[in-house]
Order: sequence, then structure tokens, then C-alpha cells
Amino acid sequence: MSIIDVPIEDHESYRNELASIAIDGKRKWIYARQPKGKYTRSRAIVATILLAFLAISPFVKVHGHQFMLLNIMERQFVFFGLPFWPNDFYLVALVFITIVITLVVSTAIVGRIWCGWLCPQTIFLEFIFRRIEWWIDGTPVQQAQRHNGPWNADRIWRTGLKQSIFFLISFAIANIFLAYLISSDKLLLYITEGPAHHASVLIPLVAFTFVFYAVFARFREQACLIVCPYGRYMSSLVDDNTITVTYDTTRGEHRGKFTKADKDAWSAGQSRPEGKGDCVDCHQCVTVCPTGIDIRNGIQLECVACTACIDACDEVMVKVGRPKGLIRYTSATAVKQSIAKVFTTRIKAYVAVWVVLMSAVVVLFSMREMLDVLVLRQEGTTWVKTPEGVANFYRMQIINKSDDELPVEIVAVQPANAIITPIEKFDVVHGGHIAKGRFIITIPGADGTHGAMPITLSIRSKGKEVKSVTTSFIGGSL
Repeated sequence: MSIIDVPIEDHESYRNELASIAIDGKRKWIYARQPKGKYTRSRAIVATILLAFLAISPFVKVHGHQFMLLNIMERQFVFFGLPFWPNDFYLVALVFITIVITLVVSTAIVGRIWCGWLCPQTIFLEFIFRRIEWWIDGTPVQQAQRHNGPWNADRIWRTGLKQSIFFLISFAIANIFLAYLISSDKLLLYITEGPAHHASVLIPLVAFTFVFYAVFARFREQACLIVCPYGRYMSSLVDDNTITVTYDTTRGEHRGKFTKADKDAWSAGQSRPEGKGDCVDCHQCVTVCPTGIDIRNGIQLECVACTACIDACDEVMVKVGRPKGLIRYTSATAVKQSIAKVFTTRIKAYVAVWVVLMSAVVVLFSMREMLDVLVLRQEGTTWVKTPEGVANFYRMQIINKSDDELPVEIVAVQPANAIITPIEKFDVVHGGHIAKGRFIITIPGADGTHGAMPITLSIRSKGKEVKSVTTSFIGGSL
């Protein structure tokens, strides 16, 4: 019986249950077969590049900055060697929002391309952990037989070796993520000094190691189905015009096992007997699916668009002498009407929002000042009388966001007769550093009887003004 023969209420029943959960609520372990084909090779190339980027980025320095740093505790962020300071947080937030909207737009147009091609969970599981499992435990059939069999010597050594490797890889992943959070320099320093001196870091590291190990050794696809919210909101973004991994029901149904009569009919350029379509009901698309679904039922929550079913189906189509593409990247509308409608009104609206956000990111980045100066009156002080006049105490912070060393000097602009006397002298701000200091501003002739007044300072480097700052002065007069 094919999908077309099944009543709608029965056909849609698969949406009420997960392929990896049995009717009684117990977990059904997925023994996915290793796919082969052009999409698998392409994904392997992408995965290799992303894994290399993930492993190398924390240890690459650009102008003294870590290439990628996400130090949330100390509010230090570096993206592609470009540092962001606490006062740049609005840019970080805007970039994050733009990334989210990018996912929304890409999902609405090409489905879960993130899940199948770019998500770390998928990459780690499919291109590291599951490949190690295939190497040690063998084919899915061998894995199922061994896991359902007795704990003999063969099963014990294979399980011990596999789980040990899984744990070591999880430990390495935890260390890499730690390098993103605290910086690779600190990580290497902590390793050199020994874990006993840094228990506050070691405990979270071990905890994350066990989390990664549990996810990739046991939880696996359940992380995508139960924990990750992306699959949930995907249902509100995908429609019949979304291009995603799709089974061509028009061409494939009615499905049926491949017989000699089918072979003879196809060889003669005729259709299969009994009105059957191109699907030979081999279930190869199911056996390679990492979440255990049958893509022929239609788009489903569990589908991560990994394209394994496309490669498996294409391989079978070649063997039976039929064109590839029974399962392919297309939309439901294209299958039914043979016309793709990609840029609908909804997609145009999404793209318009994305263009506005990207434009804002570009403009704000181009306007980002490389020198940020903060001048405040010293807390807990008012004014003091000196032989030269009335004096106020100030503290200053200069953030040099550039990579160049900048000589700086402070000049009073208004009033011009104000005298600046450094308490903690600094005349150079190193690239990518924060310089802090204190100084006194004295206004000759002031008697301290006047209230607050504005005072303007010019921060200059190599004779050119780089920043103008206005602060308040108590007890002076213009």
C-alpha cells in the first residue's frame, strides 16, 4: 500500500509520534547506515572546513587579538580579530539579531540548511562520533545484533574502546569551547600550571565534558528533536514554496517492490505495470536517516535536511535504470505544479527586513570610533582652593580600539585658560588596550562661589584632535 492509498487520518498519524520513540515511550535506538554520494561528499568538505575553523580560531592571533573570543564574564568579545568593548555591546546585539533573521530568511527559502550542513551538533555527531562508531562497531546490522546480544568479550572491548574515544573527544571539545570563553592564553597557562591551581575552571570543564559526552554518546538526535527550539519555530517558517529535501510523490507513487516485470517495462521505455511509480519501496532512504524518519511521508519535525536520503535514493535509481532526483531539493509546489514559487510576498518581506538590518550593521561598523574617551569628576569630591585658583579632580578612561599605539595629550578648549595637571601621567595608549588616569583642572581667578559649569577638553594625538569631551566643573565661572 502506498502513501496515496492510505486514508488522510492514517497518513498523518506519523506526525503524532517520533520515529525514535516507541509507542510505549521507550527509546528506539537509531542505527543509521553510512550514506554515499555527492551530497555526503559536499557535506564532508563543509564539515572539515568548519571543524578546522572551530579548532584553530581560538589559537590564531590577529594584531595581538584572539581571532574569536566570547568572554561573557569579562565582557570581552573578538570577532574575526576585531575586538568589541563593553560600550560596543549594541553592535554585538545587532549582529546577533541579524544572524537570527538570517536563519529565518534562509529557513523560509531553503529549509533547515543550518541543521543539515552547519550545525555543530550535526557535524560532530555525523562526521566524528558516528564515523567512529561505524569504524569500531561495524554496520548498522552488526551494531544492532551486538547491542541486543550478550555482554561477551567482543562487545566489551568494542564498547570500552568506543566510549573511551568518545570521552576523550568530548574533553577536547570542552577545552576548545573553554578557549573561546576565557581565551587560549589563559587556557594554556592553566594547563601549564596544573589543574590543582585552577579548580574553579577545572570543575566546569569536567562538567561540560560529561555534557558533551552524554549528548553525542547517548542523547544524540534527541537534542535536535526535544531540546533545540529551531525545529519548533521552523514549522512557522516553512510552507509549500520552501525548497527543502522533498520526495516527489507525483513521480514516485504508487510505490512497489522492484520486479522483473518492472525491469522489462523500463527497459522497453514503458511505465511500470499496475500503475506503479518510480519508488521501488527499498527503504534505503529510511535506513540512512539519522533521525529514523521516512521522508516519503512528507516534511517532518525530525528532518534535519541532511540529504542522506537523496544520496541513498539516487544510488538506487541508478541501479534500476531510472533518473535521479526522486528525492531532491525542491518544493511541494514545484512537485505538484512543476513551477517553483520562491520569492513570495512573505519572503520579500523577510528579505527587506534582513537588508535593513545588514545595512544598519554596515553603517554602524563604518561609523565605529576607534578611540573612546570617558572623563568624569572624581567621586566624592567638589572643589578645592589653590594659589592658582579653583581646582577639580577628574578621572579619565581611554579605550584604543585600533591596533596602533597612539600618543595622547589633553588640552583645555573652553575655558582656554584652564590648567591641566596630571596626577597619574600617561601619554601613550597601546593598541587594543584601556588606559586610565587622573588629573586636576584648575581655573585661575575662580573663587569657588559659582555653581557647575561646562568645560570642554580636546583629546589630541600627533597634533590632531581625535575626540572632544565635555564635562562639568564646580566652583568656576566663564
